[in-house]
Amino acid sequence: MDKIVVLDFGSQYSHLICRRIRDFSVYAELVPYDISLEELKKLEPKGIIFSGGPSSVYKDDAPMPENKIFGMNLPLLGICYGHQLIVNNFGGKVKRANKEYGSSLLTVDNNSDLLSSIGDSVRAWMSHGDEAEEIPKGFEIIGHTESAKAAAIANKSNSIYGIQFHPEVVHTEQGTEILKNFVLKICKAKQDWTMEAFVDNTVNNLKKIEGDVLCGVSGGIDSTVAALLIHKAIGDRLKCVFVNNGLLRLDEEKEIETMFKNNFKVNFTPINAASRFLEKLEGVDDPERKRKIVGEEFVKIFSEFAEKSGPFKWLAQGTLYPDVIESGVSKGPAAVIKSHHNVGGLPEWLKMEILEPLRDLYKDEVRKVAALLGVPEKLIKRHPFPGPGLAVRIIGQVTTKKLEIAKIASKIVEEELWEAGIYNKVWQAYAAVGDDKAVGVVGDERRYGNIVMIRVVDSIDAMTADWTRLPHGLLEKISNRITNEIEEVTWVTYAVSSKPPATIEPQ
Repeated sequence: MDKIVVLDFGSQYSHLICRRIRDFSVYAELVPYDISLEELKKLEPKGIIFSGGPSSVYKDDAPMPENKIFGMNLPLLGICYGHQLIVNNFGGKVKRANKEYGSSLLTVDNNSDLLSSIGDSVRAWMSHGDEAEEIPKGFEIIGHTESAKAAAIANKSNSIYGIQFHPEVVHTEQGTEILKNFVLKICKAKQDWTMEAFVDNTVNNLKKIEGDVLCGVSGGIDSTVAALLIHKAIGDRLKCVFVNNGLLRLDEEKEIETMFKNNFKVNFTPINAASRFLEKLEGVDDPERKRKIVGEEFVKIFSEFAEKSGPFKWLAQGTLYPDVIESGVSKGPAAVIKSHHNVGGLPEWLKMEILEPLRDLYKDEVRKVAALLGVPEKLIKRHPFPGPGLAVRIIGQVTTKKLEIAKIASKIVEEELWEAGIYNKVWQAYAAVGDDKAVGVVGDERRYGNIVMIRVVDSIDAMTADWTRLPHGLLEKISNRITNEIEEVTWVTYAVSSKPPATIEPQ
C-alpha cells in the first residue's frame, strides 16, 4: 500500500493533513518530527510532508528533523513551519514578520504542478509569525500573497515544495486539490487505501494472533466494529463483555443487550456494575481522575472476568486515531488534551496485551467499515458517546440526581433533533449538568434549581468541531421540555464554543 508520511511539528492541524489525503484513497500516517531516518525508511513512503508548528526555525530549541531526511530523494512538501524548515535547510533566510492569521488571497505565479487546476488565485488560510525573506538557490516562487512574497516555492527538479499557508483546512479554497496534486501527480501514489482493503488486511493480520481475545463492548460503533472484525478473523476465540457502568444514556443497557443478542452471533456476556462505578466516583470532581477511575475499573472487571472465564491473552478495544492523538501517546509533540479509558487510562498491572484493530482509523472511516460488516444503520448513525460515559458530562461530582438529569435531558435533546430532522446532520448532541444553580419561577413559587447545558456540534473527525446553529424555535422547544419534565432544572443554556479552544465534551 502506497503511503504518505507526515512529520508532526506540533500544529493543531497536523492530523487534518492525513485526514484530507485519506479522503482520496491514499494512506497517510502521522509520525513524530524526530523520527530517525532508519525508522522512516521502514515505512517506505512515496512522499513526505512537514506539518506546521508553533516554533521558529531560527531559535535554538526549534524542533528539527534528522538532516538526512532532506536528502532522501523523495517528494517533499513543507507546510507553514515545514515551509520555513525547507527554506532554512537549503540556504534561504527566514525572518520574523507581522503575524498573519486568517484568509489571504494567494496569487498563482506558476500553475504547472503543485498549484495546477486551482485557478489564478484562491483564498488561503494563513497562521504564522515568520516568513521566507530569501528563498534558497534552485527554488522559484510559484505563489504569493500581499504580505508574503514567497507564499509558495518549488524546486521542481528535486520535487521539493514549500507553502506558507494551510491547504488542509476548509478555509483554504482548493486546498484539497493542492494536496491531491502533491500526492497523486508529484508523488504518484496509488489510490489503494479503501475500507474494503482495510477489512481484508485487518482480518488477515488478526488471523495470525495466538490465544483468546476478550473484548469490552460498550454498544457504541467503535467497540462493536472492533469486535466484529476480530470475530470475523478468529470466531469463537473472541468473547465480548458488556459492562453497565451506570453512566450510559437512558435505558441504553437494555438496547445494547437486545442488539447483540438479535444481530450479532458472538459470545456476549452482560455485567451490571453500576453501583461499583458510582461508589468509586463518589466525592471525585477532577475530570482526569474521573476518567482514570472509570478506565481502571473497566479493566479490573475485565481482569476478574478473565480469571473466571479465561485465560485470555488479549484485551481488545475500539481505540481510534483521534483517541491516540488526544491522549498524547501518538509519539508526536501534541499536548495531552484528555485521557481516554482505552489508551491513556490503562493501569500498569494489566495482565493482558492490548489489541486495537481500529487505532489507525477516523470515526467516519469506522462507519464505512461498519456498513461493510452489516452493522444496523441506526447504530452507524448514532452519535459518538465518550468511553467514561456521563461521568464527563457531569461537571463536578457524579451524583445519582445529576445522573438522572443528564440522562433525561439528553434524551429530550435527541428526540427533538430527530423530530426536526436534524439528528443525522450533526456530529454530536447531548445535555450536561454541573453544580451551578439558578433561581426559576414555577407557577407562583420561586425555585432554586440546576442549570442544564445543551451542546450540539458539527464535525468530521472530532479533532475539530464547530457549534451548531440550531433554529431558535427548536432551542426554545428543547428548553421548555427540559424545564417542564425535569423538576430540578430551572435554567437551560446553549454552548457556543468551538473546538478549539473548547473540547466537545465538558470534562
